[in-house]
Amino acid sequence: MRRLRIVFVAAALVVLAAPACSGETSSEATTSTEAAAGTTAESEAPAGELTAEDFDLSLFDDSSTTIDNEWFPLKPGTQWTWKGSTQEEDARVPHSIVFTITDLTKEINGLRTVVGWDRDYSDGELVETELIFLAQDKGGNIWHLGQYSETFEEGEFVGGSTWLAGLEGAKAGIWVKAKPRLGKPAYSMGFAPAPYNWDDFAKTFKMGQKTCVPAGCFDDVLVTDEFEPGKPGAHQLKYYARGVGNVRTGWRGKDADKEVLVLTKVVHLSPSALAEARTEAVKLETRASTYGRTPPAEPLGAE
Repeated sequence: MRRLRIVFVAAALVVLAAPACSGETSSEATTSTEAAAGTTAESEAPAGELTAEDFDLSLFDDSSTTIDNEWFPLKPGTQWTWKGSTQEEDARVPHSIVFTITDLTKEINGLRTVVGWDRDYSDGELVETELIFLAQDKGGNIWHLGQYSETFEEGEFVGGSTWLAGLEGAKAGIWVKAKPRLGKPAYSMGFAPAPYNWDDFAKTFKMGQKTCVPAGCFDDVLVTDEFEPGKPGAHQLKYYARGVGNVRTGWRGKDADKEVLVLTKVVHLSPSALAEARTEAVKLETRASTYGRTPPAEPLGAE
């Protein structure tokens, strides 16, 4: 779930139009309705808000794998499907992502995390699959502690790469804040040096938005602006609905991919489907060379 881009600028904003709930695509044009639905004004917020530099095991307790953040609750067995398109040269190409929270946990940098399994499709073909490791602190913030990613071209395996917080200079970051506020500085979503080169940041961009996607219509939506400092002017926008999670993805500025996604469905997997997801996630884990230096993933509740 990378696809993140660069520096926040106070310029004219391009946001997604809200299509009818039955649609699966979205426009990059600004609409007066959506612009009026929320605010982007800078505002004062209490001091002491956490940043990635504050990461410490004392922030967490034994419930770090219970992720009930209202902006993106990650209950094992929940699966989100987003559909849309990306820009490839002069054409728009169908793009979809399927994200599943497994019932596996993994200890990373001394912290027990939940294992998410992400599959990325371009024009119907699998191009990337990855495991992502997430934990929630006592304040309700979701932390991102690393990824293992595999890429494919025309159905053939190209290669895999791993970064895990606490190894080889990699650091944890904040994935979703518990209490996002306008006017606060951008925060790191994690860091990994070359060859992985993960250096993504996010900023609370809008609040109180309204949007409709195939999965439903939502009020009081949070919009974050994600970016990479090394790619000036390119931004990805993520729309979060309370109790549901990410319902829309858009872009603004110089984002080369111009990725547009809308949530088409959220399902809770049956026990057998969840077992299949667990099996596939374990297959990925066994192929990750870095894992020889970390404890293996294990089912929730295991000793």
